[in-house]
Amino acid sequence: MASGRATEVIGGTSPWGEPRASGFIRTSIPEPPPLYLEHSAAATTASDLSTRSFLRSLAMSAAALRAQLNTLVTSMFATGTVDEYFQYLQSMDEDGSSGPGLVAEVINLFIGNANGILNDIAGLLNEAVPDFDKVDDLVHRLKGCSCSVGAKKVNLSCMHFNQYIEPRSKEGCLMALALLRNEFCDVCNKFQTMMQLEQQIAAYGPN
Repeated sequence: MASGRATEVIGGTSPWGEPRASGFIRTSIPEPPPLYLEHSAAATTASDLSTRSFLRSLAMSAAALRAQLNTLVTSMFATGTVDEYFQYLQSMDEDGSSGPGLVAEVINLFIGNANGILNDIAGLLNEAVPDFDKVDDLVHRLKGCSCSVGAKKVNLSCMHFNQYIEPRSKEGCLMALALLRNEFCDVCNKFQTMMQLEQQIAAYGPN
């Protein structure tokens, strides 16, 4: 047949063996070929552009964070908040000679220890007759903590504190403690901001 459709007459035979006409005709129609999705060149180009744009955006964000971090660290050196020992710790962290995370580990130890020492000093100075020998010992320990991380201004504040311990000046020690706390809080805020920026940069992965 020209139409391409196959027909089949469904019949049979009568009980006496004679051919019997079918009551219906079964027509078989070929199934259509499967449809294939066409991936256009325009769609591919749009997808590639979107991916490149996303990666470029990530790179720009990471670069902006890096610039912010560099500005912060530069200002910490310029204002005397930290000294060359902090720079030494950074160099060890960057070249991997001491394992990753050295600076963060030292900073966290400093913050925890120094905060405890400052509270102990405050407790001693709140007594009617402070034990200045114990105060002197605590200030000396705090000075050592500040040296271990290169917290220069905290270190200088400890040296200033010593001027009031020897003459047993409670009022002078209280003023020195207030200054010491201010310097400690300032460097802590900057250290914590620095570590947060480093964590955000690390989240973008290697660039």
